Amino acid sequence: MNAMTRRIVIGTAAVSMAASLVACGKAGDGGDTAGGSGGDSKTIGLLLPENKTTRYETFDRPIIEAKIKELCDDCEVKYNNAAQDTETQKKQFDALVTQGVKVIILDSVDYKATKSWVQGAEKQGVKVVAYDRLAEGPISAYVSYDNEKIGRLQGEGLVKALGAKAKDSNVVMINGSPTDPNAPLFKKGAHSVLDTGVKKVVYEQDIPDWSPDEANKKMGAAIDSLGKDGFQGVYSANDGMAGGIITALKKQGIKVPVGGQDAELAGLQRILTGDQAFTIYKQIKPEAETTAEIAVRLLKGEKIDDLTPTKVTSLTGEFKDIPAKLYDAQIVTKENIASTIIADKVYKAADICTAEYKAACAAAGIK
Repeated sequence: MNAMTRRIVIGTAAVSMAASLVACGKAGDGGDTAGGSGGDSKTIGLLLPENKTTRYETFDRPIIEAKIKELCDDCEVKYNNAAQDTETQKKQFDALVTQGVKVIILDSVDYKATKSWVQGAEKQGVKVVAYDRLAEGPISAYVSYDNEKIGRLQGEGLVKALGAKAKDSNVVMINGSPTDPNAPLFKKGAHSVLDTGVKKVVYEQDIPDWSPDEANKKMGAAIDSLGKDGFQGVYSANDGMAGGIITALKKQGIKVPVGGQDAELAGLQRILTGDQAFTIYKQIKPEAETTAEIAVRLLKGEKIDDLTPTKVTSLTGEFKDIPAKLYDAQIVTKENIASTIIADKVYKAADICTAEYKAACAAAGIK
């Protein structure tokens, strides 16, 4: 799950720089030579898919790296972000295998493309942990969320936001990237609620790369097609796209409930001002720390059964009984930001309640 996708956008130059750095401080595209203290027997690869979703650089990467260091103080993490490019990620993956890295944490750009990568890595004794998105291939473990349930929560959040008028309401659906295996699960879960909870889904589009700009364009097209009164709510697969959607709605003077996902800072601020109805809060820290612990155990040749109580099957159905851990999520609205996001120290009140949002925070009882 992208999605989160969100909208503090990390500056392109900064992201480019961050994506090209590895943990040992050398620049490169994952192709720096192996070595340094401990060698690759103490190295874990970390490949994240994109930087349009703020969570990856802000939370996932630092949490995973810190947990690995806590569990294995002489371990090294070789990190790269693919910036939503499948071929770039393949090169990063292949470079890690070539260097002799034995464990790779992979959050894939395009899950369908990974089958041959993982099969090739397996032949060389490399174990792959699928993180957040279920990759194709003989992976050793998978850590994520119950993504169909998240879709149901999104649908429920929108129905609740529509209130008594839900059954008479038409809804626009702006779904996530078709290359992200979580996106169809979010969509399926949402449809299971919306198909009976609202009058009709009158316009629906999948958005490549979870692009907020593309979501903005599709929302504009929906308005042109349906008219300003042709819909009463909008399902957005993540917060980043919700930002683009809300911009399009505001341009036309339209005010309807819009949902999201990822509990991004910008999304939370929009919730406080009433521009966004809700988001889905997924606790990233447990997901990231469990993944780190699995990776360290695999590196050491230890069992992971107690960390992976569930078994899953890949989306193609080819790869079965994959050891997995799936976490829960919850709907966040203006009423429970303090008891969830702030209580869990995802963001401090000061992070959310900047000058522009101080009045909205006060009205919501956030100090």
